[in-house]
Amino acid sequence: MSSHAASASIDHHHDPSTSTGIPNKKLLMWAFLASDCMFFGVLIATHLVYRLHPPAGGLDPKAVFSVELTSFSTFILLMSSLMMALAVTAIQKGNVRSCRWSLLTTIFFGMIFLGCQVYEFQHFVVDKKMTLSNSLLGTTFYTLTGTHGCHVAIGVLWLTLMYVRTFKPGAGSAQRTWLSHQLLHAVALLAFLGLCLKVTLGLVHAIQVEPSLGAAAGHFVKAEFLAMAGALAALGACVWFARPRGPVAFGEANAIDVESMGLYWHFVDIVWIVIFTAVYLLEYL
Repeated sequence: MSSHAASASIDHHHDPSTSTGIPNKKLLMWAFLASDCMFFGVLIATHLVYRLHPPAGGLDPKAVFSVELTSFSTFILLMSSLMMALAVTAIQKGNVRSCRWSLLTTIFFGMIFLGCQVYEFQHFVVDKKMTLSNSLLGTTFYTLTGTHGCHVAIGVLWLTLMYVRTFKPGAGSAQRTWLSHQLLHAVALLAFLGLCLKVTLGLVHAIQVEPSLGAAAGHFVKAEFLAMAGALAALGACVWFARPRGPVAFGEANAIDVESMGLYWHFVDIVWIVIFTAVYLLEYL
């Protein structure tokens, strides 16, 4: 059978073996997202209700929020959704290599978003003195955006595991230690991303606290040298783990797994658009 004929035999949108015609994995994900939608709806509604009736002497959101940074992180998250869609399209066509690169880009964008959120939280707590317990705005804001950030972090972990899954050796492969091998691959990738995030935050901090770029560079190198060395070592490990080892047991038949993950990631992006509008933009209307 030709590869084209094999490709045509897979219907990615209809499963005749189920009573609904929808693949069970996709139906389960839709059910989970429906419940999660109600959960976020309650958090967003709570924030809006308290914003309509703010307590006297509370913090002014315009004096706290940095809409420029949040706009940048929102754009990054939207671009990650595009890359997720490209990953789904690639695996539906059986292009594993393109799917891997799209997944890696999605992971990278997700980590940038998380980095922006960590920096924003640190800025609000240290500089703006807004904590979870000292104001109603802080309580609703950190609960809502923190919950969303946890969803993004879970999504990044899921994406990482799916990326590693694409390297599972096919039938007849001589590799016998796939599970431990790819667990180390996942650890190396997460370590690289985490260290890159730490280095980036360290650079931003150095620029803020030092009076000149030269002093900032010296402070940055001194403070983040070990993190940069660790990131380079982790990158080398990722490249070594990802080197070709023959055929893999991952292809077009696994498209439903990537698509289900894509549904989750798109949902997280859509929820953030609502949060960005309700929490940030409405304050400037």
